[in-house]
Amino acid sequence: MFVILWQFDIVEEKISAFEEAYGPTASWAKLFRRSPEYLGTELLRDAYVPGRFVTIDRWKNEEAFRAFRATHDADYEALDRACDSLVAAESRIGAFVVA
Repeated sequence: MFVILWQFDIVEEKISAFEEAYGPTASWAKLFRRSPEYLGTELLRDAYVPGRFVTIDRWKNEEAFRAFRATHDADYEALDRACDSLVAAESRIGAFVVA
């Protein structure tokens, strides 16, 4: 399995909209589900830092994610731009292979 983690800082008034875009059944997950090798997303809210979230996106393997990006890059980039206003700060924690 291939896992990608992102960290987001969200201003309080945009948290609901962020959750609607980044949750496990939200906009990003709907886009990712175009690939049969997408295995799901988790959205974690930091217990101590208000407005901080982590997403965990799971794919069958790295090749599946790369194939998805190659096929759906325009839609990925359009959704990313549409969500820019929801995010105060964003950083990729990393991409990992499950051992």
